[in-house]
Amino acid sequence: MKLIVGLGNPGRRYRGTRHNAGFGVVDCLASRWEVPLAQSRFDGRFGRGRVRGIEVGLLEPQTFMNDSGRAVAAALGSLPVEAVATDLLVVYDDIDLPLGRLRLRPGGGDGGHLGLRDVIASVGTEELPRLRFGVGRPRGLEDTTLHVLREFSQSEAEPLAQALCRACAAVESFVAEGIVAAMDRFNASPSAKDSPPGREEESGEGTPEGSIGP
Repeated sequence: MKLIVGLGNPGRRYRGTRHNAGFGVVDCLASRWEVPLAQSRFDGRFGRGRVRGIEVGLLEPQTFMNDSGRAVAAALGSLPVEAVATDLLVVYDDIDLPLGRLRLRPGGGDGGHLGLRDVIASVGTEELPRLRFGVGRPRGLEDTTLHVLREFSQSEAEPLAQALCRACAAVESFVAEGIVAAMDRFNASPSAKDSPPGREEESGEGTPEGSIGP
């Protein structure tokens, strides 16, 4: 089984905010794959189905961002996920990437993102695939906390929809082909026509924005 985990904060207050981009991707996958998140399991919203003949699980922890690892560890302890390094994908927001940019990696540190940090601590390894979903930096002197806990603007609606669609395709590539193939196809900028896929300059793994929020 492949387990796809989107990180975010539960409740209406945080719905649709930048910090809940992981939830947004999983919600999009649930609709696209017709795998409803109808089960309350593993301290989260969970759904199970098949994609391209492969069994998948979708999970949105409801433990708040910085305690996400508890839900992930519970799911891994119960579901037939063979190897974290190949069968788990964690999706979360990243302000170091502009809106619409994706960055897949097979492992690495948490980059200051406390949701991912808690997952790493609970799972016991940094070698877990992740998908960073760019939400853009705040403009001017706007506080980073307010920025990531703010909803996307109307002007961002179209690029957000395109980014979610592309993120779903990236996750589907991960499920069917593995992390390396997904990286080669989706790590390049959507507008980078002259650069080989996956060859663009690597930014940081993230910033301390992950410490923001509950």
